[in-house]
Amino acid sequence: MQDWAEVALRTLMAVAVLFLITKILGKRQVSQLSLFEYITGITMGNLAATIPMERESTWYLGFIALAVWVLTTFVIEILQIKSKKVRDLSDGKTRTLIKDGKILEDNLRKERLTLDELMEQLRSKNVFKVSDVEFAIMETSGEVNVLLTKEKQPLTPKDLNMRQLPEKEPTAIIMDGQLMEQQMAYMGITQQWMDAKLKEKSLTVKDVFFAQVDPQGELYIDQYSDNVQMSKVQDSNQAVLTLLEQCTTELQKLATGSSEQQSKQLFEQCSQSLKQAIQEMKPINPTEP
Repeated sequence: MQDWAEVALRTLMAVAVLFLITKILGKRQVSQLSLFEYITGITMGNLAATIPMERESTWYLGFIALAVWVLTTFVIEILQIKSKKVRDLSDGKTRTLIKDGKILEDNLRKERLTLDELMEQLRSKNVFKVSDVEFAIMETSGEVNVLLTKEKQPLTPKDLNMRQLPEKEPTAIIMDGQLMEQQMAYMGITQQWMDAKLKEKSLTVKDVFFAQVDPQGELYIDQYSDNVQMSKVQDSNQAVLTLLEQCTTELQKLATGSSEQQSKQLFEQCSQSLKQAIQEMKPINPTEP
């Protein structure tokens, strides 16, 4: 086998193995990484990168090194699930940075976090005053989570003694022009209901790129065609023009039937202003030549 073909084959094998490893270790590998997971990702990437370019006959030993590392990581993750001490050792502990509106300087130094960095983290949570913070805790992932004082927290229905019924999340029922029958059944939607909604808009399922329904039965439809928004603008312009023309007609009637010269003059001025507005709007209506 030629060198370029061998390198290409090894690269494909490394990509496949890394993908399989990521699936085995779980989604946390590609979301917010803990310290140990960060080290694991870097190490596996370096090992996988050396495999395609290794010219010695022992290149396959790189896969063995990957397998040993993955097995070690998998065992440690199992131990983390079973033992709090192992989690504290591998991932570290959470640490309180602010308590009762007071910054804990010793904990900031232990986390090697500056005041500028702390304030930046607070601002990312839409908090600009330290005195508004009841607790601020640094998680093992490095993120700072904030609990506001009771006075600064937004009201909830429970605070107002309002009973709320449980809701279902909005659910996609059409994706890429295909009906999602399982999701429709979950939301209690029938084929007849869906067909009727599409018929109202002169659409078929194949015309719809994405459709979503919320628990109140409101249906959102996104068509493959991107001209929907333009048609809405055209309809809106036409509706405004129609309304202005109706107002102009009514003002003309009032001006004709008015007995007082001053009122008649006022109505005529309003009518002329509306006519001018109509003339200014007509050129932006795409339906006009």
